[in-house]
Amino acid sequence: MTKIDWYILRKLIGTFIYSLMILLVISVVIDITEKVDDFIKYRISLHDVIVDYYFGFIPHIAALLFPLFIFISVIFFTSKMAYRTEIIAILASGVSFRRFLRPYWVGAFLFGGILWLANYWVVPNANRIRTTFENTRIRTPDDQQSQYDRTSRIDSFTYVTFGTYDPNYKSGSNFSLEKVNGQQIIMKLKADRITWDSTAKAWRLDYVSVRTMNGLKENWSSRQDSMLKIPLVPKDLLEVKNLQEAMTTPDLRKYIKRESIRGSEGLNTYWVEYYRRTSAAAAVVILTLIGGIIAAKKTRGGSGLHLAVGIVISASYIILMQFTTVFSVKADLNPLLAVWIPNFLFGALALYLYRRAPK
Repeated sequence: MTKIDWYILRKLIGTFIYSLMILLVISVVIDITEKVDDFIKYRISLHDVIVDYYFGFIPHIAALLFPLFIFISVIFFTSKMAYRTEIIAILASGVSFRRFLRPYWVGAFLFGGILWLANYWVVPNANRIRTTFENTRIRTPDDQQSQYDRTSRIDSFTYVTFGTYDPNYKSGSNFSLEKVNGQQIIMKLKADRITWDSTAKAWRLDYVSVRTMNGLKENWSSRQDSMLKIPLVPKDLLEVKNLQEAMTTPDLRKYIKRESIRGSEGLNTYWVEYYRRTSAAAAVVILTLIGGIIAAKKTRGGSGLHLAVGIVISASYIILMQFTTVFSVKADLNPLLAVWIPNFLFGALALYLYRRAPK
């Protein structure tokens, strides 16, 4: 790393921090205008809003737009260097364009590593603060709607079905539990009503009937009530919005594994979040190189033209990412492929631009 490399790297870091602060302020102001009615309606104090919500919201929005912050920052300071003919002087001194991009590589991997670590641990914890505030302070209990005909697999051999389940009262009706051995049902339990007993940490069953099958032999029994302990608690039956964003990567991996065993649907949403945390860090590297290559060429339009091109590329990346992730969640596209398609395409664009750049 020479003085020129450190000069460019300082420019990258300084411009990024400056643009990050500006865009975060804009994002917070926009979010406040959207939620101010809720804050007033539920009489939430300013201290609670700042500490319990925006301490979680700011890391969330910063991580979400992190690659684009980097991209715009690179476009901005590199374009100014090109306008002042600093890049021409660097290349004219015998430095190759490949060598000129070294500080961009260093900055890209530095910020990519920061985003990767943040997405794995810091941002999920911040999202937990934000989502907890939204679910407990803004949304009312009536937001949890009753569920119908919900079936879950709680282990390799056991399935439970709720005919109806009310998460507000932690109770349901027409409950059944089946134990399966291969292709055969070996036990089936039915209850007219099921209620969570928070003291016993178990489910209370009313009007219970049990059938057990052993080959051609079948036994049937019934009882007025019973207690049932199974690895299923009321919070597992809650439909929490954006739950995947509030889990650290190890927790998210365990959750996906557990829900896969239970046969839960809609796991592509969680897989997309799991893979996105790595692909976002890779996007930082790719977009940094694209920005450096595009803005290094001096044009008549100056910084304005470079920023316009940068905005178009940023919008294209966001649209493509939204399209592929929605296609994965709604149309069962492979989640790993969905989050990496934009990186593959923009990586190819970076390679094309580099080959056409003056050496």
